[in-house]
Amino acid sequence: MTDPRLETLRQALPALRLSVEPSDLEHYGRDWTRRWTPAPLAIAWPADIAEVQALLRWAHDQRVAIVPSGGRTGLSGGAVAANGELVVSLERMNRVLGFDPVDRTLTVQPGIALQAVHEAAAAHGLQYPVDFGARGSCTIGGNIATNAGGIRVIRYGNTREWIAGLTLVTGTGALIDLNRGLVKNSSGYDLRHLAIGAEGTLGIVVEATLRLTDPAPPAQTLLLALPSFEVLMQVFAAFRARVRLQAFEFFTANGLAHVVHQGGVDPFDARHPYYVVAEFDAADDVQQAAGLAAFEACAEAGWVLDGVIAQSQAQAQQLWRLREGITEAVARYRPYKNDVSVRVGAMAAFLARAQALLGEAYPDFEVVWFGHIGDGNLHINVLQPDGSDDADFLRQCGQVTELLAALLEEHGGSISAEHGIGLVKKPWLDSTRSADEIALMRGIRAVFDPAGILNPGKLFD
Repeated sequence: MTDPRLETLRQALPALRLSVEPSDLEHYGRDWTRRWTPAPLAIAWPADIAEVQALLRWAHDQRVAIVPSGGRTGLSGGAVAANGELVVSLERMNRVLGFDPVDRTLTVQPGIALQAVHEAAAAHGLQYPVDFGARGSCTIGGNIATNAGGIRVIRYGNTREWIAGLTLVTGTGALIDLNRGLVKNSSGYDLRHLAIGAEGTLGIVVEATLRLTDPAPPAQTLLLALPSFEVLMQVFAAFRARVRLQAFEFFTANGLAHVVHQGGVDPFDARHPYYVVAEFDAADDVQQAAGLAAFEACAEAGWVLDGVIAQSQAQAQQLWRLREGITEAVARYRPYKNDVSVRVGAMAAFLARAQALLGEAYPDFEVVWFGHIGDGNLHINVLQPDGSDDADFLRQCGQVTELLAALLEEHGGSISAEHGIGLVKKPWLDSTRSADEIALMRGIRAVFDPAGILNPGKLFD
């Protein structure tokens, strides 16, 4: 605590939990990107809204940069503190604050894990339907900061659709209550939606009111083996025409191999090039028969080589592990990740061009693809070879991302679908947003944070 600024913080907030322990600086100063050396000033763990406000007033007066921190499961460097910033971890603010049975809303603090939200909703016979593989460690505050989507966007949409209200502390320490849980509110700009997806650059979320809905109907889970990339959208169209999809996720054979290496079970006798996990409503015999008919039509057309239908919830979880376990299974390779999106209608054309581009650009690197095909979102993971030079690997990947960004711009897509821009995608923001849009975003940011202390360097400089 030798930095004189921290002494003034101690004087202003004597009860604030604060640390400069090297292990804390290392742990809380990075996210899943693992590309920057963490170097925060200190880590602060506020316990309530008042402490967050006081922290930001102090930071505004002292001109100390702040990095808000949730579960740090992002993949764009949005939670990295590498330049002497104060990390503000919201993990102590992790409670359910209230449930409204009439409005069917759940009010929570930002540090609560997504899994805990699911459990709290289920305790009231309802569900919060946004879901990701990192549900046990990601937090609602981080989900809101990136407008995260996940595996069931095709059915339920992104985080944005489920936020009824937000309480936000701005860069000056002001506390603002946004939308207050209203269903209809035509009273000017909806600042709630500006804060959602802003990556902590407009304020720190300190409370969120989440909309809940009825539990999903019983579902059937299938694992499909496909012969080629080209038939992916045809299989999607065939299922979407016959059943009500809850999820439609694809991944490559090498992705499956990495998960199997870590204990996943491959249900097929032979390895196939591509796979799809599809989940659809199956509350009765009619819906189940429709799913089987979709599978049979795809098999007859040669679009599906084999398939497995889960016979129990446990087997469904095993099939889902093959898709959801990929990120963890390839983590040791420190993959360079592209998280991109295009309109579903443009997906077929984009896939063909992107596959050719990456096949040519990465002849010596292993590339693992997976994605939420039903909502146009692809995750491209370039695995760093063991023993290779970090700088050379990142330089090559950056050159290819330049080409990929141009291809996305051509197809009207986005360089970041659900992980934000952060540090990783900042050089290519202009492939997704026009110069006029970026100028407006800069202006908005300056209004919410006139001193420029909130997550500086993220999104844009």
